[in-house]
Amino acid sequence: MRVDSVPIDRFGGVMYTLGMKTVRYVYWQDGDMWLGYIEEYPDYMTQGASLEELQENLKDLHDELTSGRIPGVRRVAELRIA
Repeated sequence: MRVDSVPIDRFGGVMYTLGMKTVRYVYWQDGDMWLGYIEEYPDYMTQGASLEELQENLKDLHDELTSGRIPGVRRVAELRIA
């Protein structure tokens, strides 16, 4: 399914692709700006003047957060309990 040319997964989350990796993100428009964050890293938001710019900024943010150069990065994960 596609909405405004943005891929949507079957759970309704928005995704973008980093090489071969797909990452879910949350986004919204506030006035003239698009705001968003990567689901795994909800404490780290970014913005863009267009949805495309927001997506590029999210990719850059993901690169920074996963590089190991930023100490103490907080993440969200799932824990399977039997």
